[in-house]
Amino acid sequence: MAPEESKRTRNVRVATYNIHRARGLDGRTRLERIAAVLASVDADVVALQEVVGASPLKPGQAAELGAALGMGWVMAPTRHLRTALFGNVVLSRYPVRQHVQYDLTWKTCEHRGVQRVDLAMEDDTLHFYNVHFGTSLLERRHQAARLASLVHDKRMVGPKIILGDFNEWARGLATDVLAERLQSIDLSKHLSRRRTYPGFFPILHLDHIYYEGKVEVLKVTLPKDRMAKMASDHLPLVADLRIGFD
Repeated sequence: MAPEESKRTRNVRVATYNIHRARGLDGRTRLERIAAVLASVDADVVALQEVVGASPLKPGQAAELGAALGMGWVMAPTRHLRTALFGNVVLSRYPVRQHVQYDLTWKTCEHRGVQRVDLAMEDDTLHFYNVHFGTSLLERRHQAARLASLVHDKRMVGPKIILGDFNEWARGLATDVLAERLQSIDLSKHLSRRRTYPGFFPILHLDHIYYEGKVEVLKVTLPKDRMAKMASDHLPLVADLRIGFD
């Protein structure tokens, strides 16, 4: 979908990647493999899920990945994993104007959230939403409605990118709710194989990218080299976008 005519456009590469605590399909926790996969992707902004944050003894995976890739980062923890924070992280080459975390937890299910990161692109702002939905059908329906409401906040003007692990492998209630309100990247137009989970032999398509505003999808890739297949239980989903600003 081509954007309407805009005064300014900017090409941005985005990615979403559930890193599974850097625990690979071989059972080994090796953050350097995640860093290598992200370096090969070379995205400007990355949404990460299932990241182990700071603890009393360690700086956390977000800090280590940011240092390894030379990118800034912000974390939105949803719970603790033993003594460490655990949740979503955005890595960015652009300065962060504002960072907000919203709770998506439903009833007694595991704590879930979405983080909104407002990125400074000179005088323009891109709103970037990093999502990790739950595994229950009704839970996801609640979370999709809540997310759509947050994205449509009239105070947030300008283009918006919404991406992450939606835990929905077939078109269901959550997909229908989001499709009513947002544009979705149709992966079938860009990829012959669209499944992202599990990494080494993917059979499910859990990771998605939505958008709102003047956004043109230039290219979508799904890295499937041996490193990407082994580093996590998900593959990274990458999109090159042309974003228009008024």
